[in-house]
Amino acid sequence: MSQSNPDDPKRPTIGVGVVILRAGTAGLEVLLILRGRPPRQGEWSIPGGRQQWGETLHETARREVFEETGVTLGELTLVDVVDAVFRAPGGDVERHLTLIDYRAAWMNGEPRAGDDAADVRWFPLADLGQHGIWDETLRVIRAAAAAF
Repeated sequence: MSQSNPDDPKRPTIGVGVVILRAGTAGLEVLLILRGRPPRQGEWSIPGGRQQWGETLHETARREVFEETGVTLGELTLVDVVDAVFRAPGGDVERHLTLIDYRAAWMNGEPRAGDDAADVRWFPLADLGQHGIWDETLRVIRAAAAAF
């Protein structure tokens, strides 16, 4: 099997995200990054990124979280798989992402923005609606928190 080109518009890109949770002073908190690159540049989201050739999903999740936030995680549990299909005004598919989202407890490390994250911080779950987070990301965060 030959290596696929991740920039080929005819193939979905596999992305892995992690809802990182901890108990905070104001209740349950989630660690979010401010995206420094497209898609959704300038928006708050869960840390994650593109799976690399030969890398397992769990390896991708742990690597991306560490690169973007500097924190380490507990056990990874699957939350959901999301198809993010972006269409041009005429209806043609411009980009197709398959997003595999996990949840994990924060283990250690002081969050710091790295890699393509412009900022990183803990948010109380009760405050998430005030930060312009993509509806699908909010749904995944709430599903992860409900099962935590």
